[in-house]
Amino acid sequence: LKTRSKAWAGALASALGAARISPDIISLFSVVFAVLGAALLLTAGLETQPVLRGLMLVMAAVMVQLRLLANMLDGMVAVEHGLGSSSGPIWNELPDRIADALFLVAAGYAAWGMGLTAGSWLGWLAALLAVLTAYVRELGRGLDFPADFSGPMAKPHRMFALTVTCVLSAVEPLWGGDGQVLMIGLGVIAAGTVWTVVRRTRTLGKRLEERDRNSQ
Repeated sequence: LKTRSKAWAGALASALGAARISPDIISLFSVVFAVLGAALLLTAGLETQPVLRGLMLVMAAVMVQLRLLANMLDGMVAVEHGLGSSSGPIWNELPDRIADALFLVAAGYAAWGMGLTAGSWLGWLAALLAVLTAYVRELGRGLDFPADFSGPMAKPHRMFALTVTCVLSAVEPLWGGDGQVLMIGLGVIAAGTVWTVVRRTRTLGKRLEERDRNSQ
């Protein structure tokens, strides 16, 4: 991520490293932010007052970005400050899957709460596809290939799309909208994630074919 090279990111990682904060704890906070964000999304879906709903959606967008910040800092503290643990790979992956599901499923139920009943299954679909992208990546790593973080809807892209969706949904009452932005955003995330799964799978298949050719 380009953000890793920013001065403020390095300074924050250095401060956490100097304080001897475990990267595993930082990873855990990504789930904490996801729980708070999911709660805000679910509450926003039930809120009928436009200003309060908008505020909750903007706060949910902030939680998405804080989740990404935690995801970035845990790796920086682990690698650059030598604080990684033997269980680090678990903490690096498992909280991500939980956070993805919490945000995307909650966004779907927020749309459902606004009267769009298809939102619930769309949120679950986006969450399932998000897990599938990680599965294909880890399958490749298990076969001794470099991790494939390609998009167009890898984790940072999904969370950027969800952030934009939440912000736009916060102001959609200005043009008479009521949950449609959430549905469109989740649809874009789901469609882009399907593309990502297909792309990563094709790349993995080509790598396997190339390795077979080279071994002959």
